[in-house]
Amino acid sequence: MAGGHVSAAVAQTGNNPFLKAVAAISTLAGWCSAGMIVAAVAITCQMIVIRFVLNGSTIWQTEAVVYLVIAATLIGLPYVQRLRGHVNVDLIPISLPPRARFVLAVVTSLLSIAIVALMLFYGYDYWHFAWERGWRSDTIWGVRLWIPYLSIPVGFGLLLLQLIADLVAVLTGVDKPFGLE
Repeated sequence: MAGGHVSAAVAQTGNNPFLKAVAAISTLAGWCSAGMIVAAVAITCQMIVIRFVLNGSTIWQTEAVVYLVIAATLIGLPYVQRLRGHVNVDLIPISLPPRARFVLAVVTSLLSIAIVALMLFYGYDYWHFAWERGWRSDTIWGVRLWIPYLSIPVGFGLLLLQLIADLVAVLTGVDKPFGLE
């Protein structure tokens, strides 16, 4: 639109301090996630130089790249949710009247919160088990597995926080259900 204003589908915060704080945390998580992707690309480039230019062997690079990409995916979840970047099928919400759309938004938000809370619970349990038992990877590097596994409860915890903020925004009227007018 030339000269017009195009609003992005970003979670609205209004003047609510809780929503603003969660938005800032989710944005910080997005930046951390992007940093992990950049680090993984840099390590991959370094690994290529060592293996194919210098004809050397790599010890830690492949494992580090895998852990960084997985962590970036999990830590980036709340940022993608804040930007409404997850797959969204809005055929049903568009066809519903405003009140039914509101009810559907609340129900789907509550279901999402319950599922992510369950993932957080089991993710924390898995991380804690690895930390308590002192698990290490079966590679030469032998990384302590609680370190990469920490991204599971952190990522799902931050996603849970963003989902709660999204529900609060809809319930308080700061944001429209499904971002639809």
